[in-house]
Amino acid sequence: MAKVVFYEKPGCINNAKQKALLYAAGHKLEVHNLLKEPWKPENLRLFFGNLPVSEWFNYTAPRIKSGEINPLELDEPTALKLMIEDSLLIRRPLIQVGKIRQVGFNPEQIDAWIGLTPEPSMIGDIETCPRSHEQTPCPTKG
Repeated sequence: MAKVVFYEKPGCINNAKQKALLYAAGHKLEVHNLLKEPWKPENLRLFFGNLPVSEWFNYTAPRIKSGEINPLELDEPTALKLMIEDSLLIRRPLIQVGKIRQVGFNPEQIDAWIGLTPEPSMIGDIETCPRSHEQTPCPTKG
């Protein structure tokens, strides 16, 4: 059992499923509203590790879906600045256990890291927003 610091968008369907899986595995969660967190570049950057900048983003964010922002064209400082200004751009969830931080919810990686039940192969896609095909984004609570 681990103490998991979990940054979510309240009301996000997949974040709710992800939390349920962590609780079912016996983990204790400290849940934070990702949209209200007072992010600083140096703190936010810790969650992205060695991932390319393009993998830091929530591709269902309205500004990305509209084409206003193209994550493939951004450098690290610009990406962090944009994310701090608009937290909807940040890929979810952000997870921390001890000093280790990561972005996104890959069930196999989570299972190897802290343990996850049920079998990760039976979970399906719980990172891509099920509403990503809709024209109207999820309401922002927060």
